[in-house]
Amino acid sequence: MIQHFSFKPLFEHTQLPGWAISFFYLRERYVAEYLKDGEIQWIGPIPPNEDDVKKMIHELMLYHVYD
Repeated sequence: MIQHFSFKPLFEHTQLPGWAISFFYLRERYVAEYLKDGEIQWIGPIPPNEDDVKKMIHELMLYHVYD
């Protein structure tokens, strides 16, 4: 389960989509960029069970950003 999920726009003062995201998963902190096409680019280590984590991130982004 993802904990302490946070996001902020990559491009301040513009309407360009893209977000910097960070969260904890299995007690490790992960950082990534969530791009406009839904691609996730990891900054640093990639979490285990990457596909499952990506699904959770997409759900969180749909809820927080696109709702």
